[in-house]
Amino acid sequence: MFERQLWGEEYERVMGLDEVGRGCLSGPVVAAGVIFEPGTFVEAIRDSKKLTLAERKKLTKQIKKEALYWTIQWCNPSEIDELNILHASIKAMTKCAEAEDANPDYLLVDGNRFSSGLCPHKCIVGGDDRSMSIAAASIIAKVYRDEWMIKLHEEYPHYGWDTNVGYPTAKHFKGLKKHGATKFHRQSFNLRTDKQFEK
Repeated sequence: MFERQLWGEEYERVMGLDEVGRGCLSGPVVAAGVIFEPGTFVEAIRDSKKLTLAERKKLTKQIKKEALYWTIQWCNPSEIDELNILHASIKAMTKCAEAEDANPDYLLVDGNRFSSGLCPHKCIVGGDDRSMSIAAASIIAKVYRDEWMIKLHEEYPHYGWDTNVGYPTAKHFKGLKKHGATKFHRQSFNLRTDKQFEK
């Protein structure tokens, strides 16, 4: 666990950063940052994609209770269209690191691209499997974003957001074909029917 090594080097506010929603056709890209007290270990925390919805919701409550600090930030579809999805993802994670009262002294970032002059950082490919803080960030970001998209589904019921949360699915493309794009769709993405969903 990367945190243990950094705590041993006397870093006290190690923030794990992760984002969700990069591959979606609609909705924001959401990032979270989590800092744990040095010495903390929560065995159940692991990559959000490997957890059930019920497990993610339960762990989100535990993470928010046990974390020294946590924050959730995002970039909306218009920002994604303006910046591109990579830079919007980095911007959302940067917002977490720079959030009020965060004050991280080291950043552990899921992925291979990040830039910040705020403090030292390390990019970790597959970080949500290798860092408790990154995994925790992944969990709370996913729960937040999924709930956001499920709520939007009530207003825009034609795209299946209650189940696909904005990701490309047959129902999502069918809704786009019949009803067109909403203001929550990413206009810079290919919103035409993907061949894999054509019959």
